[in-house]
Amino acid sequence: MNRRVVMNQHGERNAFQVRLAAAAFFILAMFGVLVARFVWLQVMQHDRYLTLAEQNRISLVPIPPSRGIIRDRNGVVLAHNFSAYTLEITPSKVGDLEETITRLKGIVDITPKDRRRFKKLQEETKDFETLPIRTKLSDDEVARFAAQSYKFPGVEIKARLFRQYPLGESASHLIGYIGRINDKDIKQLEDDGRLANYRGTDHIGKLGLEQSYEEYLHGITGFEQVEIDSGGRAVRTLKRTPPQSGKDLTLSVDIKLQQMVEQQFAARRGSLVAIDPRTGGILALVSQPGFDPNLFVDGIDPQSWSELNESLDKPLLNRAIRGEYPPGSTFKPFMAIAALELNTPIVNQVISDPGYFIYGGHRFNDSKKGGYGSMSFDRSIALSSDTYFYQMAVQMGIDNIAKSMAMLDFGVPTGADLPGERPGILPSPEWKKKRFKKPAQQKWYSGETVSIGIGQGYNAYTPMQLAHATATLANRGVMFKPHAVQSILDVATGKKMIVEPKPVKTMPWKPHNIERVIRGMEGVMTVGTGAGVFRGAPYVSAGKTGTAQVFSLKGAKYNANAIKERLRDHSWFIAFAPSDKPTIALAVIVENGGFGAQAAAPIARKVLDYYLTGKLPPDPAALAASAAAKASAPQPASTVSAEVVPRD
Repeated sequence: MNRRVVMNQHGERNAFQVRLAAAAFFILAMFGVLVARFVWLQVMQHDRYLTLAEQNRISLVPIPPSRGIIRDRNGVVLAHNFSAYTLEITPSKVGDLEETITRLKGIVDITPKDRRRFKKLQEETKDFETLPIRTKLSDDEVARFAAQSYKFPGVEIKARLFRQYPLGESASHLIGYIGRINDKDIKQLEDDGRLANYRGTDHIGKLGLEQSYEEYLHGITGFEQVEIDSGGRAVRTLKRTPPQSGKDLTLSVDIKLQQMVEQQFAARRGSLVAIDPRTGGILALVSQPGFDPNLFVDGIDPQSWSELNESLDKPLLNRAIRGEYPPGSTFKPFMAIAALELNTPIVNQVISDPGYFIYGGHRFNDSKKGGYGSMSFDRSIALSSDTYFYQMAVQMGIDNIAKSMAMLDFGVPTGADLPGERPGILPSPEWKKKRFKKPAQQKWYSGETVSIGIGQGYNAYTPMQLAHATATLANRGVMFKPHAVQSILDVATGKKMIVEPKPVKTMPWKPHNIERVIRGMEGVMTVGTGAGVFRGAPYVSAGKTGTAQVFSLKGAKYNANAIKERLRDHSWFIAFAPSDKPTIALAVIVENGGFGAQAAAPIARKVLDYYLTGKLPPDPAALAASAAAKASAPQPASTVSAEVVPRD
């Protein structure tokens, strides 16, 4: 009995030792796994997990830069920034959006316009983006909301920089505006490799100089490395890279001159572009009516947008660079210089002007019934003889006309530093083949060349193109690219980049031909179509009136009082002064303003008087009205004589 017990104890001891060894092996294996995992995490994957840990602990917060300031040539601020608080909502974090906004009205003043603007922004953006419901909060409103913010998840107050245009509508088409970044902007920024620099930025230049100089105005975004807790709340700032402010722009534009021109247009529609022919610097660029760019900064509300977008006066259209009009008789000086260069026979002839021109069995009427009688080259410019230029066009031929006008950048954008410039229409047989689809419409008829000679037919150019060509003629054939910015200042370094005016080309015109055309244009101002308006001017100037038909009369007599206002002729005028050493050249159009001397020339007179003498002249309209009464007064000496002062 005792012997069997001893044997069982021995077996049990062996079994225990086996289990102990197995347990020890298992424990050691587990420790081995732990050690291996530890080595894998702490040694092999050290860098990776260190980075992830830092990312969880540290957040990069972008700091948008302050946008550059825009000033006129005399330092007057045209666009700047200011800081203000905004009440913003993230729709995806709010349960009932309408109910939330209604409750917010009890704390801050939210107007129906604010709600309409918010709704429009919501339609244009994604729900997870933060949108302003009220901007420019007062201190009281900020305090009231802060005390009750716990009731409004998804609603917060942020301090933001706002763009402001202190002069409102003045120069709006030139300066442009900024607006919220949309999907199209993001794609463009991505394609340009600039998207990273727009983190934290909500706005981008949308029009005018704000758009074309966006690269300079925006600046460089800064960053803050912020340590955050497990709840995502910032604990402390670890590192800060400050943003670099955008560069400031100084324009060649004189805002006083600009505003004086805008006042002259009053409620009329039209445009004026004034250029320094010696540099190409834009002195004034007016497009009337304008709009208030401040409406777009916070996001324009639907009602204001509809009023601007659906207005018959088209206030959003930049007529200076996108309005394409037949130039009328302002085209004649450029026809004249081309005819001289081509040695066209008519430039050395005196013809009879009976008031019409017969070509191909068709009768082309002159603007003056009965004509001017004997007509020479010089008189044809001063008196604006259509008959003379009808014949000139036929002798030159459409190919020569198109080739000569293309040299002056008619038919292509001038390259001015503004976005969206239209090319206009420089008609030619090649242009017609591309323009029309039917073979019968593609054929160029020789009779069409006749109307081209007086700036009608298919001709269509922008006021910028007319001002550009006028400046080139004034500068004796040396052409500069029009530009509105004359210097760019880096505020951080103080380094200023001057936009050096460089001639882009020189016309192959003979000097005596240039002077001959200019003498003819001086005759316009002394005895011709502009004499009544420019009588008594204390400087010698050169100009040309123009009257552009809006629709074909088809042989009927033009009677402005018998047709609708918007079907009346456009009034044109181009000019430069002083004519021997010009410092200003301009083109002005008044839509449906009638004859060139009737509406456009008086505006040009005030611009030249103000720019050259610093004083506003007596009302040119009164001068024109009294011109007839003074018809017997001695006339200034001129190379052109005239018995009749014509309308155009």
